Amino acid sequence: MAAYYSCIKREQQTDNISVAHYKPTQHAQGAWNPHEQHMAPATGVMVAELSQFAPQKNMRIGRISLDILGLIPLDEFTITTRCIRPGKTIQLIESVMSSGGRDCITARAWRLLTQDTSSIAGLEDQHATQHPDELPIWEEMKGWPGGFVKSVHLVANSDRRAGKGLVWITNNTEMVEGKPTTDLVHLLGMVDLANGIVPRTGLELSDLKWVFPNTDLQIHMHRVPKGSWLGIEAVQQYGDDGIGITSAILHDVHGPFGRSEQILTLRQMPR
Repeated sequence: MAAYYSCIKREQQTDNISVAHYKPTQHAQGAWNPHEQHMAPATGVMVAELSQFAPQKNMRIGRISLDILGLIPLDEFTITTRCIRPGKTIQLIESVMSSGGRDCITARAWRLLTQDTSSIAGLEDQHATQHPDELPIWEEMKGWPGGFVKSVHLVANSDRRAGKGLVWITNNTEMVEGKPTTDLVHLLGMVDLANGIVPRTGLELSDLKWVFPNTDLQIHMHRVPKGSWLGIEAVQQYGDDGIGITSAILHDVHGPFGRSEQILTLRQMPR
């Protein structure tokens, strides 16, 4: 099966620090530049490192915050993971992706105590009205370049428009070659596409006068997602001074499981 990455080597430097060496495939290629990785699979491989680092049976990841420090080269990289706030009920762990002598992404995850709160559970985010199997294929994003966009399968509600809409995404690509991909890694490895499914500037590259790259990705989860389909119910908003945001309710086929936020820097398209 095709994969976004291959793991070259893994080393445990100390009890508190692990380092993994990776090589991306063309399936991880980004849309803005041919020599960069897409943030979506980069998020996935970092989630894989965070989730397998010293796991605790009574704790799970509730929030992941990723900051993009610059272009993510489509080249070999390392991910260094450590615990920076240990605890029995709350932990903060960090992964840093580095390539070519510089850091590309920093990711921090809060692990929180799990317990039975079914007696007070309640949601305000609404379930999607249609299962992704009932929706038509959505090809508009396929006009964007890059191996990652080519690797995904998309369907969309008919009311999707510039600025707002619901799109479902899946793929048949493993995150790391030779290693089973968990549902968490599979689904979170597509969340960054939220910024590309309802752009206010449109989806025709030849007509774009403005671009809207995100400099971060924040994911909050009130439960662990399951399955192979990720539903992104996104809203994209632009301010009048060069900054925008993309906000989304995240769904799996069982209902909403969390939310994401991305801050955008609005730039005129270079000609």
